[in-house]
Amino acid sequence: MKSHVITALRVVIALALLGSVFVQTVMLTLAWRDIDDIPLAIRIPVIAIFFLEIVALQVIAVCIWKLLGLVRKGTVFSSSAFKYVDMVIGAIFAISALIVGHGIAFARLNHLVPGDEVAPGMIALIGGFALVVAGVALVVLVMRALLAQAVRRDAEATAYKSELDEVI
Repeated sequence: MKSHVITALRVVIALALLGSVFVQTVMLTLAWRDIDDIPLAIRIPVIAIFFLEIVALQVIAVCIWKLLGLVRKGTVFSSSAFKYVDMVIGAIFAISALIVGHGIAFARLNHLVPGDEVAPGMIALIGGFALVVAGVALVVLVMRALLAQAVRRDAEATAYKSELDEVI
């Protein structure tokens, strides 16, 4: 991968991380104030879940940053890449579970605030979105298997090369 592509991606990740800190500190505070008419039993989990989803996205961004470092060094096809890929998979599954938490919170809102009902279709949409995000985690899991296969092939190629060097 070209160095300028890695640099561009790192700039995007840095901007995304800065934006995520802004969202965590400013936007979630404003959201807390905007939903002050919602009972605390709903408001606290909703804001906490948003905060945790952003943390999970930050974990993914940092892991990708580290993987880009391995790409730059030419060592991405090594066992050291697996811990970052595993963290990305875990963070994506966590986001999926947190999205389900949003659906549960909205469903509880129907019971706690009579007359201010959330449409069942909205809750189903949230559930569908959680399923799609879990699917993304499964895609990354498949990509991890491909990485494992590439690492094994690289190790085999290195072994064959050393055997060939001995013969020559």
